[in-house]
Amino acid sequence: MTERIYNFSAGPAALPLPVLEQAQKDLISLGDTGIGILEHSHRSKAFLAVYEAAEALCREVAAVPDNYKVLFVQGGASTQFFTIPMNFLSKDQTADYLVTGSWSKKAVKEAKMFGNVNVACSSEDQNFSYIPEEVNYSDKPAYVHFTSNNTIYGTEFASEPQVPGDAPLICDASSDIFSRPLDITKYGIVYAGAQKNLGPSGVTLVIIRDDLIAQGPSDIPTMLQYRTHSEAGSMYNTPPTFGIYILGQVLQWLKDQGGLSVMQEKNQAKAGKLYDYLDQSKLFKPTAAKKDRSLMNVTFVTGDADLDAKFIAQATAAGLDGLKGHRSVGGMRASIYNAFPEAGVDKLIETMSQFEQEHAS
Repeated sequence: MTERIYNFSAGPAALPLPVLEQAQKDLISLGDTGIGILEHSHRSKAFLAVYEAAEALCREVAAVPDNYKVLFVQGGASTQFFTIPMNFLSKDQTADYLVTGSWSKKAVKEAKMFGNVNVACSSEDQNFSYIPEEVNYSDKPAYVHFTSNNTIYGTEFASEPQVPGDAPLICDASSDIFSRPLDITKYGIVYAGAQKNLGPSGVTLVIIRDDLIAQGPSDIPTMLQYRTHSEAGSMYNTPPTFGIYILGQVLQWLKDQGGLSVMQEKNQAKAGKLYDYLDQSKLFKPTAAKKDRSLMNVTFVTGDADLDAKFIAQATAAGLDGLKGHRSVGGMRASIYNAFPEAGVDKLIETMSQFEQEHAS
């Protein structure tokens, strides 16, 4: 077997090794069925058991109340960008969006096709390097939408924004879902592409309150109605079976780790080490405002693009992959999601320290 290296990719991202090892076995035969997980019909008893376990684990790990549905859909978080306004925003209504990165900007663009959009705050003036403190909501927003963690820019909401009145709060939690405890009751919808913190690409988790499902119109495409997926148990058409299987395995791993409070402690410890090093470094500097730093995506630069490239090459040679930052920010980005091991952070700090000794003036 090829030796595994440290994968700092922003997504698809590192998965827990025990999950991968179990998947190896289940690819050949799911349990004693004699049929691999990729081959099972989504209507088979074997896969239905996988599906039911994944939903039950999601409810248990995240304390999802009974008046919320857990849905597994396709199309990524980007499909939710237009599905949400298609269901909950009409031409005479206004939805409020908190714009703190590229993905929330894209969500705004989609929503404008269905109704009015109020950008309640934006940090674009400083290249999305902070989370705005001042938010200007409209009078009666149909809903309030925000992105909890900004993968590209390395910022994260420390807690949920306070919304006006009874407006449903909707969150794109793709890159920090289940990295810390989450009070589902504060939300109308939480959705997340799985490929950063939950599983492989191809499956999207949607946790949605029952009253919102009933509120959606019935004169839009069938696959874009939440009631369709709710009534069919996420099986109106063939669901992403392997993605659901892996997601369930990851949820079991999260439970075995001790749950979301324990994961928060581990994530704070990992990120804390890295930020402590960056704060004292004479060469590497973090790009996100200190109060808004992400625990999932740590972005940093040297201030010299050539030197950044040289460090990335040296880190790659040392077995640290995926550190090149997004072009919007440049420099480096260390994505250290739930499954990323603390030993990888230690190795990164060791490599950075060595590089700094060689290149800091």
